[in-house]
Amino acid sequence: MIYPPVGIRSIAVNFPSVVRTNDYWRNNYPDLVATAEQKSLSKVFSPGNSTPSNEFELEMSPYLKDPFRGTVERRILGVGESSLTLEYGAARDALAAAKLFPEEVDLMIVASLWPENILPGNAAFLAAQLGLRGAAWNLDSTCSNALVALQNATALVRTGEYRNVLVVVSCTYSRFTDENDTLSWFFGDGAGAFVVGALKENQGIISTKIVNTCATCDTFYNEFTADAEGKVRMLIRAAKHTNKVLSDTAVDYLRECCLGAIATAGVTLDEIKFFAFNTPTAWYSRLCIEALGIQQERTIDLYPQYANIGPMLPIANLYHGAQLGKIQENDLVLVYSIGSVSNAAATVMRWGNVALGSASKSRTRDNLTQEPCLIS
Repeated sequence: MIYPPVGIRSIAVNFPSVVRTNDYWRNNYPDLVATAEQKSLSKVFSPGNSTPSNEFELEMSPYLKDPFRGTVERRILGVGESSLTLEYGAARDALAAAKLFPEEVDLMIVASLWPENILPGNAAFLAAQLGLRGAAWNLDSTCSNALVALQNATALVRTGEYRNVLVVVSCTYSRFTDENDTLSWFFGDGAGAFVVGALKENQGIISTKIVNTCATCDTFYNEFTADAEGKVRMLIRAAKHTNKVLSDTAVDYLRECCLGAIATAGVTLDEIKFFAFNTPTAWYSRLCIEALGIQQERTIDLYPQYANIGPMLPIANLYHGAQLGKIQENDLVLVYSIGSVSNAAATVMRWGNVALGSASKSRTRDNLTQEPCLIS
């Protein structure tokens, strides 16, 4: 079937004001760092045996002597910042880049991990802030939020139901982790947005392959607890068997989705100019490169700058890939995301003349000793 050309018209990212380095924990939680091998992070990302048993553990092995498992920096919510403030900044910039007024947005899809109010979500609140009159929906597929929302937006524009769809995605892991838990070391915050609409002939979304990740059920989960002031908090927890499940399934999900999307698109891996992999760990980009047999220069690894920003990873990779000139108009691009207890997804698209929003620049640095650099 031949579909009308629909895809991403503009894209923007928005990160919080605090850049937190590993020195924050070394200075404020020295005992935690000293005993890190007994804590959550090492339990989650440690092989069951001394010898790696699969590709995931093989790529992870160089990081095992580092208590932070390769994490360098993460962006963290500052005073007065929230998932809504991050989403608003990203949405505003994406609309400005697309040269759209709020009244021209027919639908906004919001995917917050997690929203300020777990129910009903951020969509209506964000619509009020932006001055939107069209539909506003909440969507959830954890770390695959961006690609699931992109598939939905594309389908709705293709049918003619809507013309312009604004997708807004945020991740605010810092609200749901405890600084006394080493699991917080590899989580960060951020938001992104993109406008989906009609593109030039032969541009836009070509194919998408999505499979559920039910094999990862009971790995990461949420637990309610009381803080020092007696207030109830929801925190992210990881089960003891998490590393085994993630390492055993990572490559299978990657290949099933990426090769499936490639086959449906009728192209080959060699024809893809840029790969936007999500990078939830320091070694995940390398895992994808080796599993698909591609060259390192055809992707980027943002983990050193952002750590694990969940559903924001594909958007950040696309934004910075275009910003760095790694993606040009009419290039074939493959985007992959993996979400625990949700879905793995891959999308093949032909990049259009995508307008970029202005990246947020103001930062408060926690013990930052040097400027970060993008790794290609």
